[in-house]
Amino acid sequence: MAGAFGAHGLRALVSERSLEIFQTGATYQMYHALALCGLSLLSGFHLSRRLLALAAGFMTAGILLFSGSLYLLVLTATPALGAVTPVGGVCFMIGWGLLVASAWQRPGSV
Repeated sequence: MAGAFGAHGLRALVSERSLEIFQTGATYQMYHALALCGLSLLSGFHLSRRLLALAAGFMTAGILLFSGSLYLLVLTATPALGAVTPVGGVCFMIGWGLLVASAWQRPGSV
């Protein structure tokens, strides 16, 4: 929905660069929403459920901070919100790292 809103609802309201920024937020939101679905499926395998849950938490925080800050940056024209975006990016990286780490941990060990 965010991608469609950016492509159709914002086109006449914001600059081309702002549309690109909004689309970046929508793209990362979609990738990480799919990753969250994958994490829920992985919980049935012999992976550390605690690390998978932490990965999911960090990815959710990443969506809120990274994509959310980009959406608000475009919709409110508040450049200071751009300072929040890298924090969301770090949350994404931590989430992916925890996913990889979960494959190296035996269930019940962490």
